[in-house]
Amino acid sequence: MSIKADKWIRRMALERKMIEPFEGKMVREAEGGRRIVSYGTSSYGYDVRCADEFKVFTNINSTIVDPKMFDPRSFVDIKGSECIIPPNSFALARTVEYFRIPREVLVVCLGKSTYARCGIIVNVTPLEPEWEGHVTLEFSNTTPLPARIYANEGVAQMLFFGADEVCETSYRDRGGKYQGQTGVTLPKT
Repeated sequence: MSIKADKWIRRMALERKMIEPFEGKMVREAEGGRRIVSYGTSSYGYDVRCADEFKVFTNINSTIVDPKMFDPRSFVDIKGSECIIPPNSFALARTVEYFRIPREVLVVCLGKSTYARCGIIVNVTPLEPEWEGHVTLEFSNTTPLPARIYANEGVAQMLFFGADEVCETSYRDRGGKYQGQTGVTLPKT
């Protein structure tokens, strides 16, 4: 990238609708001045928010976690302004933002330090060139205590890597199985 990263992200978000909704600055306070976990444009990336839809692992149905035959009864659906993840457990969520990744860009996601320092690990696989959709967020609570995740606040940072050339085969070209996903998306084979 030959221009400043924050300006590049802003331009791509506005001209190519790469991120919707898009926040062009770092937001650290909610209405009324209440402190929140920040989101929006950062120095070299974009901090995404977690939506208010969660799927939390449960063992009440005695299912087996199998990526080839995933049983949706492995999760309990929760909708709300926060989600409590049980000790040593796992939850799925999605971003508020919808992404349209350009053909010459790869996006890598890292969890925010505010959550990492609480033992809450955020994982997202790379967003490949020409992938689009809501990003499914994977949260691991590595602690022996319940952990809280806040909806509509920052949870992870997207880092954008521009290529000198466009890729030969994009995610869209391959007909990727997670293309255009909305909501919290479970594993597919």
